[in-house]
Amino acid sequence: MTTWTDDELSRIAAADELEIAPLRGDGTLRRPTTIWVVRHDDDLYVRSYKGRRGHWFRAAQARHEGHISSGGVDRDVSFVEETDPSLHPALDDAYRTKYHRYGGTYVDPMVAPDAQAATLRLVPR
Repeated sequence: MTTWTDDELSRIAAADELEIAPLRGDGTLRRPTTIWVVRHDDDLYVRSYKGRRGHWFRAAQARHEGHISSGGVDRDVSFVEETDPSLHPALDDAYRTKYHRYGGTYVDPMVAPDAQAATLRLVPR
């Protein structure tokens, strides 16, 4: 399995936003959506603020593959659903710490149960 390099992790973690483009059924990329990304240990995570009903999240669930761009890093990735609830507090803290300057209006939905249920780990491929 491919892993992130330290440089890739640092560059993506330092970036405010990430462009995510899930694959369509025919193998072409969907139009990118700008979202937030956080790092926890040596992994990168994204959440849909609309929960599992978010458009990009549903598209990512269909093929579990796509492309991301952030911090000057462009990578094809797999989307792995994170189902371990013990990670939620650490990821919530990562979102609050990284994005606190945007205030509760934007951060609170990212740490709400709906968003927690729509957490994906980005795995390079």
